[in-house]
Amino acid sequence: MDGISDLAFFALLVKRGSLAAAAQELGVTPPSVSKRLAALETRLRVRLLNRTTRRISLTPEGEIYLADGARLVTELEALEQRISGGNITAKGLLKVSATFGFGRRHITPQLSAFARQYPDVEVQLHLTDRPVNLVEQGLDADIRFGQLPDARLTARKIADNRRLVCASPTYLKKYGVPLVPRDLQNHSCILLRESDEIYGSWHFSSGNKQETVKVRGSLSANDGECATTWALDGHGVVMRSEWDIAPYLRSGRLRVILEEWKLPPADVYIVFPTKNHLSAKTRALVDFMLKAFENHRRDRTDADKIIW
Repeated sequence: MDGISDLAFFALLVKRGSLAAAAQELGVTPPSVSKRLAALETRLRVRLLNRTTRRISLTPEGEIYLADGARLVTELEALEQRISGGNITAKGLLKVSATFGFGRRHITPQLSAFARQYPDVEVQLHLTDRPVNLVEQGLDADIRFGQLPDARLTARKIADNRRLVCASPTYLKKYGVPLVPRDLQNHSCILLRESDEIYGSWHFSSGNKQETVKVRGSLSANDGECATTWALDGHGVVMRSEWDIAPYLRSGRLRVILEEWKLPPADVYIVFPTKNHLSAKTRALVDFMLKAFENHRRDRTDADKIIW
């Protein structure tokens, strides 16, 4: 069995997440997959996967084999593409992750259109509000917000997005409009517990001025849509992404406050493992998303005037 074939087999096994799922993809029985994996580990004289009845996980040697092996397979594909005149089509399993709210509202419809355009690509969407490890979890791409934390990854910005502080007109009429960030300490704030952000600390900047406010309130949630609903009901001030509250800002049901102050950036990126050559399916997805969201990338001088 040649090395390239083994690399492709191992990558498929990790992406599928179980021997049974890989067997179904390959059209063989689970014991034959187990036998092939055992033969591969015997040939390499290392254990590549930890296996239980329900799941598999990479050993340190397996992580190296997967990462470097994927690079070799991608380089071979790129070589064949150059030789064949660029006729290699996007195909195979494509695993994408995104956050729950943005994934449901904006990524799911785009992946529907992507699937129609690329019928040979099998799209698998994983929604989570927790940080993901693309390499360890066998993901091809992740849609995420804010700064890129890992130098091993490459990111392309698909959309501009701001965090905004807002409240309902009813709440502001009753309790007054905060004029500076520290005024929020005298207001009821709706708190959102998501990712690994510091709970209840809101960071503001205006020119050279920086201010961090520890906000408080009687309502908190780990889901942004819940927090938005409470703000609409007049329970207090909330900090949300522009994409999430834009319809309510346009209708007047929510009103932006502290407009002269900015919050940490929340631009939307498509992130993928850094490689010399992207696979055809991942490149197709990146190009598709850049095109799909092009109307949401704008000149920063106009950023305060444009709502999703």
